[in-house]
Amino acid sequence: MEEAGVDGALIVQPINHKFDHSYVTSVLKKYPTKFVGCCLANPVEDGSGLKQFEDLVLKDGYRAVRFNPDLWPSGEKMTNEVGKAIFQRAGELNVPVGFLCMKGLGLYISEIEELCTEFPSTVVLIDHLAFCKPPLNEEQGLAFSQLLNLSRFPQVYVKFSGLFRVSRVQFPYLDLSPLLSQVVSSFGSNRVMWGSDFPDVVPECGYKGAKEAVNLIANQISLPSSDLKWIMGKTVSQLFQNQVIAAKC
Repeated sequence: MEEAGVDGALIVQPINHKFDHSYVTSVLKKYPTKFVGCCLANPVEDGSGLKQFEDLVLKDGYRAVRFNPDLWPSGEKMTNEVGKAIFQRAGELNVPVGFLCMKGLGLYISEIEELCTEFPSTVVLIDHLAFCKPPLNEEQGLAFSQLLNLSRFPQVYVKFSGLFRVSRVQFPYLDLSPLLSQVVSSFGSNRVMWGSDFPDVVPECGYKGAKEAVNLIANQISLPSSDLKWIMGKTVSQLFQNQVIAAKC
């Protein structure tokens, strides 16, 4: 982070640790002014995940929560009783909810829209451009259009993150330039934020490279420096009440 000129980061609970947040919690307690934590929503059917979420926020200081639809019980949606309870409580606690749609936005768009409509005070973060790649066909174009259409909900923000996951070319992922341009046009730069996707980005282009790629992409579309400043730190800093954060893991 120091080499890349990054002052702080939002750390998301790793999926491989599931709901054992002890490691991330220890890091947050050791570096309280450097890192902000995003916990993982536990959609267990008995509803105990709501209490776990509240404890992580109120006792351990987590400031965001991730919804991973793959963790919901088979046949259940994120709009089930448990999902709505956690989503609503997140809004009450001023905790943004991130959505990780690894299998494609189209599978979950109706659930996200329903939650946003029913609970407009809950802030939403769409991870990794909703895994929308530069569209090559009508289906892929529809998915990206669905992402842009979420801009009608003022509470929705987009992470321009995990670029190696969504680009069809090698570093510096310049095929993402038109996508960034359209996202900024739809959402405004103050609702877009960069993320490194560390540690997975390390073997791809490195942490520093992940940051440099955004600058190169922005240059290709002549993005104003004021917009780039929002994407590279101001958006997430403002979202988390001006705590110094310039990048997200």
